[in-house]
Parts: sequence; structure tokens; C-alpha cells
Amino acid sequence: MPKLNGLLETVLFVEDLSAACAFYEEVLGLQKFRSDERGCGFVVPGAQLLLLVKQGVTQEPNQTPGGVVPPCGASGSMHIAFAIAHSEFESWRSWLESRDVDVLSEVSWERGGRSLYFRDPDGHLIELATPGVWDVY
Repeated sequence: MPKLNGLLETVLFVEDLSAACAFYEEVLGLQKFRSDERGCGFVVPGAQLLLLVKQGVTQEPNQTPGGVVPPCGASGSMHIAFAIAHSEFESWRSWLESRDVDVLSEVSWERGGRSLYFRDPDGHLIELATPGVWDVY
């Protein structure tokens, strides 16, 4: 079997592209690498990408110079988790509170990990998780 090298990109579909892009840039500090009327993309540490795509724009095939990207889409609240260090947990809670982001829940996991949960402007559930949440992390 051929091997995978990692997870490259994650897509969240959003209603208000401007508000969503600002949230991920200003609250989570992600570096934007592209932006147009269809969406915006952010670099996530570890050579990963987060794409925010305007709801509905991917319902039809997208012709590119190199080929066709098949249609896709999703609706409703999605979930995404970002890895953080144990030493940054309290700083993240304080930062979120200073940005008027409502922390919905904090969980202390049996393996020693901790998670902070909050929502982005589109209602997607965002988690900041320290090592010890999973047996593989």
C-alpha cells in the first residue's frame, strides 16, 4: 500500500467570509496565505492548511488551468482542534477572554491533556488541546 505523508488541509464552510477570516487571523493568529471572493487560506504550524470557503461556492465543479476540482460542501457546525503546549493553556484562556471569545468548556482528560472549547463566528466548535488528550497525542 502507498503511504500517506500527513493531513494537508482542512476546510470549513462559512457564511460571512470577512468575519471568519478576521477571527482566525486576529484571535488565533494564523498567517493568511491567500484570499479571494471564494475563501481564504491560512498556514497552520506543522505544514498544514486551514481553508475557509464561502458557503455554496463549491457546489459546482471548479475548472482550473490544470483540471477540474469536483464539487463538495458541508453545512452545520463542524469541529476542529488545534494543538497547543501545556505551558500555553492558561495564556490561551486569558487571550480568548481578552478578545471577548466565550470559552464554552474546559476538559481535563484522563491522560493528562486539557482542552478549551469555543465557537467561531459561524458556530464551528474550536478546540485548543494539549498533549495527553489521545493516546497518540
